[in-house]
Amino acid sequence: MKDHPAYLQPFVLTVGGAADQWVERVGDLDFYRPASTARTGAILLVHGGPGPADLEVQPRDWPVYQGYAAAIAQRGLVAVTVDHSLIRGYDQLSTAADDVEAAVGILRADPQVDPGRVGLWFFSGSGLLAGEWLDSRPDWLRWIALTYPCLATPPGVDELISAAEVIGKHKDLPVLLTRVGREREELAGPVAEFVSAGGAALDIIDVPKGQHGFDMLDHTEESRAAVTKALDWAIAHLGEDPAGQLPIPAATTTSDPIPAATIPAPPRQPAPKVAATPAPAANTPTKSTKAATPAAKPPTAPATPVTPAEPASQPATTNVAPAQAGPAVESVPAQADSPSARVVWREHSAYEAHDLEAFLALYSPTAQVQLEDGTVMRGRRSLREYYRPRFEAGQCKTEVVQRMLVGEWVVEQSIVHGSDQSPAQTIGLYRVQDGLIVEVRFLS
Repeated sequence: MKDHPAYLQPFVLTVGGAADQWVERVGDLDFYRPASTARTGAILLVHGGPGPADLEVQPRDWPVYQGYAAAIAQRGLVAVTVDHSLIRGYDQLSTAADDVEAAVGILRADPQVDPGRVGLWFFSGSGLLAGEWLDSRPDWLRWIALTYPCLATPPGVDELISAAEVIGKHKDLPVLLTRVGREREELAGPVAEFVSAGGAALDIIDVPKGQHGFDMLDHTEESRAAVTKALDWAIAHLGEDPAGQLPIPAATTTSDPIPAATIPAPPRQPAPKVAATPAPAANTPTKSTKAATPAAKPPTAPATPVTPAEPASQPATTNVAPAQAGPAVESVPAQADSPSARVVWREHSAYEAHDLEAFLALYSPTAQVQLEDGTVMRGRRSLREYYRPRFEAGQCKTEVVQRMLVGEWVVEQSIVHGSDQSPAQTIGLYRVQDGLIVEVRFLS
């Protein structure tokens, strides 16, 4: 043990060895799965950084993170570890934030995971990534845990959202801090500020004799009790019984990495003719208010215009033909409903309500958006930077003139208001997968 670097020291709790764990490797993520195949909550374990220059083993293979993940799976939840870019240096902080967002998207899309019950657990240097999640607080996020966190960026490093500044923003979001009595001086001060700002919004586990990395360096009863208490807190706040102990099933072969998504060319000239929907009347909902409403009664002939139905509290479902050799095309009124159209409508609603975080939450963490001039943005971070000035200026209004469904694409003709060249007509193509927008293309 003494010959191993600190990060390869064993976890302080005794959990099943590798032969007893059911671990599935998916790209840069490892899924630790419980014995039950029922859909359950999930916890993403986010390692710290930067790592040492002579790092030979990536963090998801460190005993400490394997130990946490195995212990979570023993308790009946899915645990996921992820290798992210912060391990290479603080100059990779923004890239690491994107890595974590992408990991959350993959985790929530997993068929065994309840996408509405997810917790994020940050360790050490990854505490710098927690502020954005504390600030945005998506509906699916049940809690945030911070274990001996770094909460202040070193000099010369571009700062993300400060956790101390936003800790009290959402009083209903449980936050757990595990702090150590022998913390490094440069970390202890920001942690104290965070505690002062958090007040009653924080739950705290103290490890008075613990040092930074106590869960692999201090093999004491105090350390084991603190880790067990943190695990029980995490399970309880995902709606599970912390007393329920499930064995880890026998190991299984790892799966192939998730293949890279292929981006199909947007539909150009669909063969079937579609009926156009006239421009909305004065009382027709615009981008934020065009609630998912019952589909209007189909026209008796393709050339007959469709008049939008009045909004209703519960939408009726518009059946979309399954994908065949060529993309299925369906003419629908601008307010017609389908699973994909409903996601796009929620995006429109957040857009006109000037709710930037709700708007971004409808996009996959790795979404791609192509503007009329050919500019391509990738990921929520670039979308946030592009749209923030427009949201702050109140330039968010779009009227949907007509819509059609083409396979997994939602295609809209719209009139955009509020821009320098408004009103302007545009064509928007939205591709939706697993309840999130993964690609958008705007055509002038």
